[in-house]
Amino acid sequence: MAITRLARNPMATSEVAAGETVRVRGLVQGVGFRPTVWRLATECGLDGEVWNDGDGVVIRIWGESGVRQRLLDRLIHEPPPLARIDALVRETIGEPPPAPGFHIVASRGGGVRTGVVPDAATCAACLAEIRDPADRRHGYAFTNCTHCGPRLTIVQAIPYDRANTSMAAFAMCPRCRSEYDDPGDRRFHAQPNACPDCGPRLWLETAGGTAVAATDTMAAVRGLLADGAIVAVKGLGGFHLAVDARDETAVARLRARKRRHHKPFALMARDVAVIRRYCTVSETEVELLASAAAPVVILEADGPGTLAAAVAPGHRTLGFMFPYAPLHHLLLAGLDHPLVLTSANQSEEPQCTDNDEARSRLAAVADYCLMHDRPIASRVDDSVARVMAGVAHLLRRARGYAPAPIALPAGFEAAPPVLAMGGELKNAFCLVRDGAAIVSQHMGDLANAATYADYRRNLARYAELFDHRPAFVAVDRHPDYLAGKLGSDYAAREGLPVTTVQHHHAHLAACMADNGVPIGAGPVLGVALDGLGYGDDGTVWGGEWLLADYRGYVRLARFAHVPLIGGEQAVREPWRLAYAHIVAALGWPAFQRDYKRLPLCAALRERPLATLDAMIARGLNCPVTSSCGRLFDAVAAAVGLCRDSAGYEGQAAIELEASIDAETWADTDDGYPFAVSDVDGLTVLDAAPLWSVLLDDLARGTSPAVIAARFHRGLAAAVVSLTLELRRCPELPDRAPVALSGGVFQNRRLFEAVVDELDAQGLRVLFHRQVPANDGGLSLGQAAVAGARALMPTADGVSSCV
Repeated sequence: MAITRLARNPMATSEVAAGETVRVRGLVQGVGFRPTVWRLATECGLDGEVWNDGDGVVIRIWGESGVRQRLLDRLIHEPPPLARIDALVRETIGEPPPAPGFHIVASRGGGVRTGVVPDAATCAACLAEIRDPADRRHGYAFTNCTHCGPRLTIVQAIPYDRANTSMAAFAMCPRCRSEYDDPGDRRFHAQPNACPDCGPRLWLETAGGTAVAATDTMAAVRGLLADGAIVAVKGLGGFHLAVDARDETAVARLRARKRRHHKPFALMARDVAVIRRYCTVSETEVELLASAAAPVVILEADGPGTLAAAVAPGHRTLGFMFPYAPLHHLLLAGLDHPLVLTSANQSEEPQCTDNDEARSRLAAVADYCLMHDRPIASRVDDSVARVMAGVAHLLRRARGYAPAPIALPAGFEAAPPVLAMGGELKNAFCLVRDGAAIVSQHMGDLANAATYADYRRNLARYAELFDHRPAFVAVDRHPDYLAGKLGSDYAAREGLPVTTVQHHHAHLAACMADNGVPIGAGPVLGVALDGLGYGDDGTVWGGEWLLADYRGYVRLARFAHVPLIGGEQAVREPWRLAYAHIVAALGWPAFQRDYKRLPLCAALRERPLATLDAMIARGLNCPVTSSCGRLFDAVAAAVGLCRDSAGYEGQAAIELEASIDAETWADTDDGYPFAVSDVDGLTVLDAAPLWSVLLDDLARGTSPAVIAARFHRGLAAAVVSLTLELRRCPELPDRAPVALSGGVFQNRRLFEAVVDELDAQGLRVLFHRQVPANDGGLSLGQAAVAGARALMPTADGVSSCV
């Protein structure tokens, strides 16, 4: 819990006052906040009242000032589990209390400023009830209370009351109503409160929509899974597809039907004992798995047990999550092995949320559907996290985290409202107001028409849900990004200014905001390594060292340029990148002469090299790039990984990292060489020297694991060495931190090697925690840049770093 603003009562604690109004902002609705206030105020013997409104929670209390202070101190230190207090604003009032005692009163309207709480995993008390045969909620798949259950996925408007949720259609029975109305009950005003007598119901049907009779629905589903069936399961934020993770035939059939041929599947297991059969799990990872957010956690797959090879082909990791809804607990209760639980969709489409939609879109994918009749108000994917350097990093921010506001650093309180549109891949947008950033759940790749339509719906939904009216719109500099075009069109219609933010500057600004760097702080030395982003000079950037603050940046260094042969086609066909790097480093004649017996040489000879050479010579669909991510693709293709094609974004780089086993990594300390030169006033890190050494290793039959380890070691050393050299930049203060951002830093081997060495050099290193280092965090950076420029404009818009 963070308190960003706390206004103390100016009166001395010994003075007796008529009372005061306390406005509480933060995540304070739908989390049992009012009953907590009621309980604490009653224990303190105070008179007054508390209610929800569009701004959060309002408390009016009467009594001695010291007792009032004690109440607020306890509220800060004893909040409900899911609450987060961002601000307490106090104002003295002179009128007497409306009635003796303390009361919870009806919600009131007003401007919407409160946060919406993310969906939370089932709490221990609710789990005990569904497991207790004597409890009236025994086996009930929609059990919840104010400490857990759906929030974002059911809320339709603020204030967060039942009438404004998708539970409005379910009238509470007398017993549920009694709980709901009792301030002493943990279900007081739990908006999804329900039981088998009055709430949503669960049923099983065939993929064709025919009901399947079953006395025990969960037992029937478990039987189907044991027989190899694919079952679509309606969850909190969408449908999942489930199969037995041990069943090679079932998993392969799921891949074929879903048309997801390479990307790994997420897994769900009932407890850590099951996971430890397949993975090593640290205490930090256990805490992350068992948290209220309950993300998918990427774990090292080095346990004694094995699952179907098709679960995660080409990986040394598995993505596990714990059951996070009562339905999952009931389903997994009788299983001592994991289930694949992946988004119910065709490849790259948004997951299904509606029953009829699922019957239509999943008819050719699932064999059966486990349905329920509670509408899903908002599609939300599972979040994904990985522990690196002992710290949890989000790779995808969605269920359990979004849309919890992120408190912006000091100085942003006065920034105008901003709408930041995000990027093209892994899109999430961001709303900023009152010093807080609301980053949406993960949207995905906007090139997919269904995802783009979902993105537009969510933009409108968030604007209404948070009553957000931007004064600025922030977009990426790339002229063809759909998010940027949509943002510019919206700004033109509304007469709003547009702030254009360079891709890697946005990455670094997001890292700064993520780490609480104040708006007026000096610049950081930013290292932004990713796949690609549109640069100021019209080239494709992706391996950049920037001297940056929130308002702007100076480019200090980059990776050497190579042609991106075929443009985006090179991303899908990594052999093109291997050819481009080899030609740039050695030249094709020398490569053929020295390495003609390599399978790589034979594979490249089969390609239309004359056409490619002509494209390079004429600059025809061959933009030059400084991308570090594309260097990973080239090396992966050289050793035979994803050479012909990559099935998903980042596959070649991910499989290159995955090829390194722990023993090889520990035994490798000689990395491949890089060179540093000066080109047009920029320091350039050139990978050309590594190629002859790497190709010699290939010719000697060196294993891909050793080659991958030497590449990672060499790259980490080169990044650290250049960073240390650039820190001597005269414009950079001695104690300026180093900020690491971009999707390449989600590579655990590289990230930990770079951070360990920079730490050893005594440098302060900033990296992402609250938002992903990849493009999923881009909108936070765009919003921070727009807010900073609005607050501290310069005459020409150039950074104060210059």
